[in-house]
Amino acid sequence: MIKIIAIGKLKEKYLLDLCNDYKQRINKYHKIEIIEIKDSNMLEEAKEIKKYLNNNDYKVALSIKGNKLSTIEFKDFIASRFASGNPNIIFIIGGSDGLTLDIYNIVDKEISFSNMTFPHGLFRGILLEQIYRTLKIMNNETYHK
Repeated sequence: MIKIIAIGKLKEKYLLDLCNDYKQRINKYHKIEIIEIKDSNMLEEAKEIKKYLNNNDYKVALSIKGNKLSTIEFKDFIASRFASGNPNIIFIIGGSDGLTLDIYNIVDKEISFSNMTFPHGLFRGILLEQIYRTLKIMNNETYHK
C-alpha cells in the first residue's frame, strides 16, 4: 500500500479534483490512501504523523534537501519497494514550517522534487501524478511525455 501523509486539508476545488482524479487512476493499479493531518505547530504535527507510522513501512520525507530523482529513478525506487518483502511506502509532506528533526531521524529516505517551494495542495497533486506515471510505466503502458 502507498500512503501519503499530508499536513493540511485541501480546500480549493481544483486541487481536490486534481488529487481525486489521480487517486482514482492510481487505485486501478495499487491501493493508495491519503491521510490529512490538521495544520498546527511542528511538534503537534509530528505527534500526529507518528500515529500513522509503523516500523514495517518504508517512510519517505519529501524535502527540499532530499535526493532528486528522475521519473525513471522514481519508478525504479517504487519498483524496488514493491519487489521487497514489504511494499508499504509512506510519503510524508510536511506543513508550512516543514518537518521536525525527529521525523527526519525516523524516515528511511528523503526525496526532493525540486529546489523550488510549492503550495502543499499543488505538490500533493504533483506527487500523485508521479506515482500514477510510475505505475503506468511499470505496467508497460503508454503515458504522454
